[in-house]
Amino acid sequence: MTEHMTHRLLALNKPKGYVVTRSDELNRKTVYELLPEWANTDDWMPIGRLDMDSKGLLLFTRDGTLADRLTTPGNCEKVYEIWVRGHVNDEHIRAALAGVETPEGLLKAVRVERKGGAGPKTRLEVELDEGKNRHIRRLFGAMTDAERGTPLKVLELKRVQIGCIKLDLPSGKWRFLSDDEESILLSGG
Repeated sequence: MTEHMTHRLLALNKPKGYVVTRSDELNRKTVYELLPEWANTDDWMPIGRLDMDSKGLLLFTRDGTLADRLTTPGNCEKVYEIWVRGHVNDEHIRAALAGVETPEGLLKAVRVERKGGAGPKTRLEVELDEGKNRHIRRLFGAMTDAERGTPLKVLELKRVQIGCIKLDLPSGKWRFLSDDEESILLSGG
């Protein structure tokens, strides 16, 4: 049995500019171009998504039940490093934790930590326990920079952790998860 048939999960560091789909009607680059051919022919599927403008950790599996388990809200936290155009203050952080009403519904974060900034930009670490479409971008975009009177805008978004799995790959590279990593991730660690 070949190695890719014995593993249940693989990790990819998705670069910006790739769509998370097998093929794209607009001929954009897809994450499958970064994976070996067998990932497409053996039906490896992404567990969750990252939009084309986002980068970072993306997991794949051939097991639909496992994918559903890891994407069920509350089962697996995801951590992101983001850069926001605007000054994110304590009030913004409290709002993000309590939940912000958007046209797509109530969006909130489990944890938001300010990590610094540069000029009119703020660097944050954000943790989610569910991931709706463009969740972080819409959450912060629904808030206004009090100093400038303009909406906050997520400029960069990078997923750095899913459960216990931390991003440890160069951009565009992939690896299988070890048996220990799989066990800890699937036990809720």
